[in-house]
Amino acid sequence: MKILRTVHELRTAMAQARQDGKTIGLVPTMGALHQGHLSLVKAARADNDCVVVSVFVNPTQFNNPADLKTYPRTEAADAELLENAGVDFAFIPSVEEVYPEPDTRVFDLGPVAEVMEGAMRPGHFNGVAQIVSKLFSWTMPDRAYFGCKDFQQIAVIRRMVELEGFNIEIVACPIVREPDGLALSSRNVRLTPEGRKVAPGIYQTLQKGTEYGMTHNVGETQKYVTELIDDIPGLRTEYFTIADTRTMQPLAADMSPAGAVGCVTVHCGDVRLIDNIVFPAAGK
Repeated sequence: MKILRTVHELRTAMAQARQDGKTIGLVPTMGALHQGHLSLVKAARADNDCVVVSVFVNPTQFNNPADLKTYPRTEAADAELLENAGVDFAFIPSVEEVYPEPDTRVFDLGPVAEVMEGAMRPGHFNGVAQIVSKLFSWTMPDRAYFGCKDFQQIAVIRRMVELEGFNIEIVACPIVREPDGLALSSRNVRLTPEGRKVAPGIYQTLQKGTEYGMTHNVGETQKYVTELIDDIPGLRTEYFTIADTRTMQPLAADMSPAGAVGCVTVHCGDVRLIDNIVFPAAGK
């Protein structure tokens, strides 16, 4: 595996790969890698001749300076994991390399970016669009891989691809979980021992919610899930929204949640965790 530090090195390596007739798979990450990221690498490795993984904590998508400061950074461990996973190139740039001057672009991401995380973290998705569009333009991959834990983010990136006219296949990969159900996240390392014990209650409650939703409407199901999570000591729901899987728009309270996605953000101590679950389609 070769580590690339500059945009010029990345462009040069990708141009050579394309010249050699190789297909390119890109896995954008913010580092602090875990098995969830490696599942994306595995998918990229299976689909493409050349795999490049970016490791960059992108400052423009953080609306909370404290969150940016405490985001885990484990470059040496990340590089070792990627090497062992058979990655061809790791792009690990500095902030100055990615943003030699401020990125003032504002993307017309539309309604898909205005709800849930978009509402709670103003500017977050515009920052995501900034960095991902840069990575796409520098790498020009055939495919790019993202985890479904960030369900809304995938919808936003698809919108950005449409806006920018990129000819790139966006591949959504399943959530990877701990045996007790907790969705793998780089932020999990910040959980206290007590927090780690109760955090699996998030997914366990989402599972109960899908069963409840078979016989109850959206409004009733949202209330049920929110109250169950908030009854767990140490957990506090920021929002639980049942939304259309494509548009991310919340469903009306009197509708059935069948076939929709339930997206939740929960504070576990001072760690903000997100998760989601897709409700079975009607009749399933």
